[in-house]
Amino acid sequence: MSATANVLVWVASASYFVAATLFLLGLQRMASPVTARSGIRWAGLGMVIATAATFLLPGLHNLPLIVTALVIGTAAAWISGRKVAITDMPQMVALYNGMGGGSAAAIGAVELLRFASVGQAPSPTALVLAVIGAAIGAISLSGSIVAWAKLDGRLDKRVVFPGQQLFNLAVFVAMLVLGGIVVHSLSVPAIVGFFVLALALGVLMTLPIGGADMPVVISLYNALTGLAVAFEGYVLGNEALIIAGTMVGAAGTLLTQLMAKAMNRPIRNVLFSNFGGGGQAQDAITGSQKPIEAGDVAAMMAYAERVVIVPGYGMAVAQAQHKIWELTQKLMERGVKVKFAIHPVAGRMPGHMNVLLAEAGVPYDLIADMDDINPEFPNTDVSLVIGANDVVNPVAKTDPASPIYGMPILDVANSKNTIVIKRGKGTGFAGIENALFYQDNTRMLYGDGAEMASALVSELKTLDGGGH
Repeated sequence: MSATANVLVWVASASYFVAATLFLLGLQRMASPVTARSGIRWAGLGMVIATAATFLLPGLHNLPLIVTALVIGTAAAWISGRKVAITDMPQMVALYNGMGGGSAAAIGAVELLRFASVGQAPSPTALVLAVIGAAIGAISLSGSIVAWAKLDGRLDKRVVFPGQQLFNLAVFVAMLVLGGIVVHSLSVPAIVGFFVLALALGVLMTLPIGGADMPVVISLYNALTGLAVAFEGYVLGNEALIIAGTMVGAAGTLLTQLMAKAMNRPIRNVLFSNFGGGGQAQDAITGSQKPIEAGDVAAMMAYAERVVIVPGYGMAVAQAQHKIWELTQKLMERGVKVKFAIHPVAGRMPGHMNVLLAEAGVPYDLIADMDDINPEFPNTDVSLVIGANDVVNPVAKTDPASPIYGMPILDVANSKNTIVIKRGKGTGFAGIENALFYQDNTRMLYGDGAEMASALVSELKTLDGGGH
């Protein structure tokens, strides 16, 4: 290697170190909503530096194709990122996560076929990691696509068939066997069969998972994608891929554990049980849903001492976060103490509601986590639930036959009065009825979330004009 090439390799390695530092600092800043935006920018800058540094490596081939792919990918991501609705953000995350897994699987496929063409791998470790990374990436790709289809309403929330778990186990074992054959003989037919089974396994794993578990699934596939990228980075000898993949894998694993803890469910139960689909006879819910008018709700909240607002996915669908913040400001002007209560898995992805409220300008000190806010509900005069369903359903604590039994919930039912803004009488993402809606202290304000929030603001203005 020439002296110039040595210098370029050194510069690339130093750039990877700088990029890794920016990744780490960006990830650290993402831990707080206050600094999350800058953290994303720092991590993005790190990725730009890592990508640019790769062009300094000697022996890089197919430069026109690489540049073309970068231009197309950047343009597509920029346009889709600016156009995607906030309600579709979980679907976009699932798709982008799948692309990451697919990229790792593609790298593994290319390297395995290259090893097969020359009849050997650089080392046994590289060969084994190429197989493992390819399997994980392929599973993450197909599984993320199924998750996207479920989130987007293109696929039933759960798809089950008799003997599904045994069939999945058989596919998994067959994949391991073909993976062993690939490591032993680098057989091209075995490589092809191995990828077919890995892709099939991702689909089969995700089909039976219920909607209530989807935030956990998304973060799990995110972790798997990171691990796949790290393994393939080792195969390629690329430090940037190893570092970035390891960080994503570690962060995704931690987030998955936190999400599973928030659901009070081991991860193995998410993947290998029938959670989210019912199947047992659930307790019948007695009573009726009692409607209320916006004027009565406004008066109730205006003269309350404490109000808690519980947002859910329905708020995102209605794009009501700005009107809800305006409503909050009007209440605070009247001396009402207002807080927002966020369930860890509210919405369709981790942090979904926090992003919505931050977009509307809600101060972070008004947002409370489940564990902090639950003891305050008995002293809350009015809880306003907008678009949330499963995360406030009391059957999670009372009905062992319920598919969400054991999941920690926001104890809205303990409030003195509960108002639920809901478009209609449909069930939540888990597909079950909500006992909260039938309680004696609950009233239903039917209508579009943004329209009802706007009506509440108008009614409050009328009350102010009336001499309060």
